[in-house]
Amino acid sequence: MVNPIKTRVADLREHDLFYPREMSWLSFNARVLQEAADESVPIIERLRYLGIFSNNSDEFFRVRAAEVRRLISVSSGANRQHFKDLLAAILDGVVALQAEFDRIYLQIMSGLAQRKIYLINERQLDEGQAAFVQDYFTATVLPELEPILLREGLAIPALNDESLYLAIDIRSGEGYDHAVVEVPTDRLERFVEIPRRKGRGGKVFIVLDNIIRACLPQMFRGVIPVDAVQAYCFKFSRDAELEIDTGISQSLIDKMTKSLKQRRKADAVRMVYDGTMPERLLEFVSARFGFGKYDSLIAGGRYHNSKDFMSFPNVGPKYLEFKPLSQIRLSRLDEPGSIFDAIQQKDVFLYYPYHPFDYVVDLLKTAAIDPDVTDIKICLYRVAKNSRVIDALVNAVDNGKRVLAVVELAARFDEEANISWAQRLTENGINVIFGIPGLKVHSKIVLIERREKAGRRFYSHIGTGNFNEKTARVYTDFTLMTYDQNVGKDVYNVFDFLQYNYRRPEYRLLLVSPHSSRTGLTELIEQEITNARAGYRAEMTLKCNNLVDRDLVKKLYEASEAGVKINLIVRGMCSLLAGVKGLSENIQAISIVDRYLEHPRTYVFYNRGNPRYLIGSADLMTRNLDFRVEVLVPIFDEDAQKTIQNILDQQWHDNVKSRVLDQEQKNAYLPVKRKVARIRSQETIHRYLESGKLPRYPKSLMNVPATRRRSKPVVKPGSG
Repeated sequence: MVNPIKTRVADLREHDLFYPREMSWLSFNARVLQEAADESVPIIERLRYLGIFSNNSDEFFRVRAAEVRRLISVSSGANRQHFKDLLAAILDGVVALQAEFDRIYLQIMSGLAQRKIYLINERQLDEGQAAFVQDYFTATVLPELEPILLREGLAIPALNDESLYLAIDIRSGEGYDHAVVEVPTDRLERFVEIPRRKGRGGKVFIVLDNIIRACLPQMFRGVIPVDAVQAYCFKFSRDAELEIDTGISQSLIDKMTKSLKQRRKADAVRMVYDGTMPERLLEFVSARFGFGKYDSLIAGGRYHNSKDFMSFPNVGPKYLEFKPLSQIRLSRLDEPGSIFDAIQQKDVFLYYPYHPFDYVVDLLKTAAIDPDVTDIKICLYRVAKNSRVIDALVNAVDNGKRVLAVVELAARFDEEANISWAQRLTENGINVIFGIPGLKVHSKIVLIERREKAGRRFYSHIGTGNFNEKTARVYTDFTLMTYDQNVGKDVYNVFDFLQYNYRRPEYRLLLVSPHSSRTGLTELIEQEITNARAGYRAEMTLKCNNLVDRDLVKKLYEASEAGVKINLIVRGMCSLLAGVKGLSENIQAISIVDRYLEHPRTYVFYNRGNPRYLIGSADLMTRNLDFRVEVLVPIFDEDAQKTIQNILDQQWHDNVKSRVLDQEQKNAYLPVKRKVARIRSQETIHRYLESGKLPRYPKSLMNVPATRRRSKPVVKPGSG
């Protein structure tokens, strides 16, 4: 299946240099949908991919589409028309993807039925099942329902963003009444197992909304005479942008709390509804809830909030899910003795979820009770609901350590959780700060200060992912733990900047946004350009989540024209047009979507045979380079460099889950050459980390000699 989005994307490009980032995001979600369509994927996982697709779509409208809508309202002339065209293209793409979603959904439902797992509706209940549903509704569901009658003159309360609602059409005598009720999926299970039919095996489920549909008259008994009643699903997406007053008369937590309340009343930017909803009811509902001409009304199937499929249970054999990949432990970290000793002896390099996140928790727990540790500093962006990281920090204070936690309150959609964490940390004696106005703190860093014979020493953690035990099981991320004191002094300076942001520190090794990430990366690219123009081999491999910063894209085009070979592995948005003659002929780009979410940011530059390896939190986006506090760290340990290179090599040669990001972003799978080994990188990487053995692939991207000698100029035909 190729990308089903059909739109005149080229018309939206600026001078044919950039692929529109919003359309590129839709292309990424189409890759998720490809996984749901892939019959080689276990069927429960395919259903969960539909949930991931739906969840992504919700966030897209709350963030990306909402931003385009705001740009229309503040622009004029040609710019305004550009954004109107972009919004129209977005809607066309979304409609095409929704049609593909509906097709795949029916296919998966059929596949589940073949395996005796049934998801039925209220019209398919037999007598015994109907009785069960009626009893369940009366005892469990009805007490949670709060229907709202939609009548002229009655004010309509603000509906909850992304909650699931039923628009209810009630025929009473000669006229109609209308009501709306929230489906309480936040308090009750969406998928309810019910008795199987007599003489039939397997498992039978019904969704909560269909239980309500089966019992609609009971909601209005004694209030409205009901001759006939029907219900149709719909939901809203609201603009997720927070507006925070920058005044100093109110605490940041109070401002954030107020802004979150305002978000619940923000403009609705999308309404997705059951396409069978009668036109008069659709017009009534959309008018009552104030939809304008730049809002998106999208017809869909009977069910919405399909993100709930992400947690659909596997009630069949184990093979209906991915076979778990065992976590790989490192013997030197499991041996008796302090983890500090292990880090002193040699850098620790981890790759989640192949390696367990437990090692980070162990570092913090050890620091909490080590009598020689004096200070712990950490940046928290998103943490798990039941966070052992937080527990370790609290324990550190109980053991007399000074603990500083930089909590990013503006971590989108985690704001309320982070407010709660900040309050708990403060109550337990931890010094909590909230970073710098106008700069999100996105760094994944820890600094531990320890008294040793040589004096105060630093142990540093720098990673690409959050301190979150839950996401560390499904996101791939790199982590470096190091005793390098120059790195430690730089990390110390980052925390100093976060506390006293009038200071502008200098960094020895780190690239730090907003100070040096852009200039540092640009200089590394320019060095490859210089090498190429001097006749040396020049190459770089950039792996990130998003590549949309236009200045960097232009710099990469310049590098390509100079003869630098550029390999891009981009999970999500990519504004660069790869493989365009005369512009980007030396650039190739791929994207990998598989069981784990690819999340590391790592940047490798050939540097005339002495490669530079960097990992960290910064994507190649303007916000990450200029408007966030991000940290990139060079990797000096040769074993860690080798591990990074072998991982990148396997991903680059993935011929199972890799898609080509060409200039049209069609999402075609990487062509498989005859007699080439099958490489599914997330599986082969696991085997490599477990056994140390590499799969057979053509060659390493870098192909660096073991001696690390500087490369000689490339002698071109006719040049000498």
